[in-house]
Amino acid sequence: MARIRVALCQINTTVGDLDGNVERVLRAAREAEEAGCDLAVFPELALTGYPPEDLLLKPGFVADNRRALDRVAAATGECAVVVGFVDAGRDLYNAAAVCARGRVHAVYHKRNLPNYAVFDEQRYFAPGQTTSPLVEVAGVRVGVSVCEDAFNPSGPIATQADGGAELVVNINASPYYANRLAERERMLATRASDASCTLVYVNQVGGQDELVFDGASMVFDTHGELVARARQFDEQVLVCDIDVQPVFRKRLLDPRGRRTDAPLPVVTISSAPRVDDPTDVRRPAVAPTLPPVREVYEALVLGTRDYVRKNGFTDAVVGLSGGIDSSLVALIAVDALGADHVHGVLMPSRYSSEHSLTDAEKLATELGIEHRVIPIEPAHAALLDMLAPSFEGLEPDVTEENLQSRIRGVVLMALSNKFPGWIVLTTGNKSESAVGYSTLYGDTAGGFAVIKDVPKTLVYELCRDRNARAGRALVPEEVLTKPPSAELRPGQLDEQSLPPYEVLDPILEAYVEDDRTRAELVGMGFDPALVERVTRMVDAAEYKRRQTPPGVRVTPKAFGKDRRVPITNRYRG
Repeated sequence: MARIRVALCQINTTVGDLDGNVERVLRAAREAEEAGCDLAVFPELALTGYPPEDLLLKPGFVADNRRALDRVAAATGECAVVVGFVDAGRDLYNAAAVCARGRVHAVYHKRNLPNYAVFDEQRYFAPGQTTSPLVEVAGVRVGVSVCEDAFNPSGPIATQADGGAELVVNINASPYYANRLAERERMLATRASDASCTLVYVNQVGGQDELVFDGASMVFDTHGELVARARQFDEQVLVCDIDVQPVFRKRLLDPRGRRTDAPLPVVTISSAPRVDDPTDVRRPAVAPTLPPVREVYEALVLGTRDYVRKNGFTDAVVGLSGGIDSSLVALIAVDALGADHVHGVLMPSRYSSEHSLTDAEKLATELGIEHRVIPIEPAHAALLDMLAPSFEGLEPDVTEENLQSRIRGVVLMALSNKFPGWIVLTTGNKSESAVGYSTLYGDTAGGFAVIKDVPKTLVYELCRDRNARAGRALVPEEVLTKPPSAELRPGQLDEQSLPPYEVLDPILEAYVEDDRTRAELVGMGFDPALVERVTRMVDAAEYKRRQTPPGVRVTPKAFGKDRRVPITNRYRG
């Protein structure tokens, strides 16, 4: 039985920050070297950040990325480093380099390129064609693969195992959505068991535009049992000793039969472990997983923090209406940036209720954020007077209602302009965005839409869970219990324009995320008239959604680059 000490280097990279990414890699590699590791494994495209998208069309960027790899390789010592980069030849390749003792020893090209959901790797990369050699590290034959390669049951991992691999490394940039970790675990456990190989899976962590990467890097043994897992949503260098047992007996008894492929060539880096002291053992640790609602909340916090900070902002400004959505956004912002960097703005109109003001003030006080009151009545009255000649003889309608929302958008953007480093966080949720229950250039105006992928029913769950974890009502109980309202006309309630959210959200999930047709929705038991009404609203609002800010993706299909429906579209199936 061989023993290899591995560092799962779960780092938070930034797309295009080549120097910063190199420094992060080298810092973790030094930690692994000092810990006596034989192998340090980094995420997919760690040097460029993921996804680099059209930066890959710039030859200068690709060349700079290669120079970044040379810097990493030159700094390596006895600990072998597996790091993701872009390799260039006649084509571009999503690649992994194995570096040690100052140079690159082997390069692997990703074979399976995802081209679904948020992925479009076939736009940029060519698939690897040749079978890469195994690398011997600490006397263990190691195969290297990249992300999607592990999703194919007959892909590179099976080939590497048949070719003599005893341990397979899979480097990833696998974005988060709810329940994604459980899906990954099932797939990776099957892959390790099928290959009779120890499997080391390393995922990146951090926010990149609307994507959040949740980390949770893992190790599975030859039976598919989980033996190590890093934390979710945190940078971490997880060091563990892995006992690699001979697996010939398991493979000989495999009912599917033995493959007779010739052994793969082997590039030797080290033939013995660096630490040979039986008393010095880094036992694998399995970090606990977060409960489902807490997991979504942490994804929203991380995605917001990284979007704000990676784009050079320092503070967030939020319009506080006294409602549940703005309360949740303010709460997330405080957890992401700190109370000193969050600013609340109360903008009452002639239709604002007294409890809306008091609820918003109570929230701001509870969160410890600076807040101010800027009444919009002077601007509202001035606009009504200005437009009165044009509107003469016409009854008031949604036009006058939307003026209020647009004034609030102007106020928030003015504060963002005036105070350096402030970004406006919008407060619309997925349910409202889906049916167009929002004002273009009003409540949709801002820099980042924190909860744009969070259904309204989940908004309530997130607030209640955060209150429970705090042991007190950060979000006032009155906010959680009062009927939701935009307060743009006397006595207005959301339910006057929309079905109850507990009825609406399941229809939206089936239509938007599961791509069900109207006929299928009716077949699932939903009311035909309600299906017709809701789906018509979703389709008509596509032009609005296309003009809204990015926001954190937490469902399997978010609006934006994930769900790509044409604006001009007459299909009504």
